[in-house]
Amino acid sequence: MAGERKASEAPLPGGNFRLFTTRLSFQTMISLGLLENPLTRSRRVDLDSARMLIEDLRMLMEKTRGNLDADEEAQLEKSVHDLEHAYERLQSEQAGEPGES
Repeated sequence: MAGERKASEAPLPGGNFRLFTTRLSFQTMISLGLLENPLTRSRRVDLDSARMLIEDLRMLMEKTRGNLDADEEAQLEKSVHDLEHAYERLQSEQAGEPGES
């Protein structure tokens, strides 16, 4: 049909800080095996990638301190905290240490 566009032709959203940090958080959750990778349709834990992404989010939080609105700052802090907790739990499980429930 005339006038139809493919999804690949639609503009991608950009320039939104919350969306940017959410994308990084989702990538981290995939690396932690919490979410299925949409490309491989599988879950795989990659703690090295997860740690790198968490460090990137933490750096972003530190570098943007004082420049975010309250909602952006709260979302970023909560994401980093939750992801760090999940990382530490998985790291403990892989090391054979008892984890928290």
